[in-house]
Amino acid sequence: MALHLHLAWLDAVARSSDAFADGPGGVDAAAQGRLLDALAGLRAYWHHPRREAAAAGSVVWQEGACRLLDLGQAGGQPVLVVPSLINRAHVLDLAEDRSLVRHLAQAGFRPLLLDWGEPGARERGYAVGDYVRGPAAGALRAAARLGGPPPVLLGYCMGGLLALALATLRPAPVAGLALLATPWDFHAGGERLRQILAAASAPITAQAAAAGLVPVESLQAAFALLDPPAVAGKFRGLTALEPGGERAEAFVAVEDWLQDGVPLAGPAALEILWHWYAANLPARGLWRPNGRPVLPERLKVPVFLAIPCRDRIVPPASAEALAARLPEATVVRPEGGHVSMVVGSRRREELYEPLAAWMRRLAARPTAVSDGSRLPTIKRRTGRAPRPGHPV
Repeated sequence: MALHLHLAWLDAVARSSDAFADGPGGVDAAAQGRLLDALAGLRAYWHHPRREAAAAGSVVWQEGACRLLDLGQAGGQPVLVVPSLINRAHVLDLAEDRSLVRHLAQAGFRPLLLDWGEPGARERGYAVGDYVRGPAAGALRAAARLGGPPPVLLGYCMGGLLALALATLRPAPVAGLALLATPWDFHAGGERLRQILAAASAPITAQAAAAGLVPVESLQAAFALLDPPAVAGKFRGLTALEPGGERAEAFVAVEDWLQDGVPLAGPAALEILWHWYAANLPARGLWRPNGRPVLPERLKVPVFLAIPCRDRIVPPASAEALAARLPEATVVRPEGGHVSMVVGSRRREELYEPLAAWMRRLAARPTAVSDGSRLPTIKRRTGRAPRPGHPV
């Protein structure tokens, strides 16, 4: 919460320059008004009654901190849902009426949500490839053992890259691949985020070396600095919403999710910082989480891409670079942003329903899949971090 207060103050001061011509009194009045409105929004957020969380689903598989949650019913086509490593998985199951996975369950599928949990002693030495070869591969095997048609892989944000790596490196048994707001070219758009990460690279590297983890606060600060005025602005906007109304409920649920992030394993954090954002290895065809490059054009399964038009976390240009490598993919471009695409007011017509329709078409066609026994057993790292190549 201290971060919100700090950014609210910065926003008020920064915006006060517009009133500078009116003299010091005008500056004070403008700044104070904006600051008070932001603080009123923060108070409304703090005191808003919390709705009871949706049932998490039954655990059908677990490895270390990672769990596979079954949110569907037996008989439907399994859908392995892979979220980001940074934020908790329940943004895809935010509430009963704002849940992508429950929408898929109602459409007859069997969503299986991969919950990474918080890195424990086992995961602190994980690079991204360890997550792909270990928990992601294990969850895919578990999904296949449930029976029914071959699973569909669905990845969101960073989870999309992990799902893509799993599908390209060991595609069995996968019927299709859905990628939502998934980055690919880290040098296409997003210059502001790269500048922020460049400034944060030294402390992030030090944290990873000292504790084996990068605290969630470091990651939240980097993304909040993409647009500091927007942080205060969203709380000012909360004051205009009806207390207890649907929009206020959604605001609080999303904000609680944003504040409830998890630390990132040190080697994975450094790989993301140096190999993705600095060296842009995925777009250059040089990202090798399993010893071989991830090359989307070699995929042998149907692909669905959702590229939100107002995404500030994954710039559309970054995701469009992936679409260019997959010319046969089905592509939808929701009008929302990175999170609002999934939980916003137009979520059903812009994402949920097109995705479910694509998956129904998959189920109606014969699908050739490889033998899932080819998935390798993980050989865990000893905790060595990726070696930095050059500054961001």
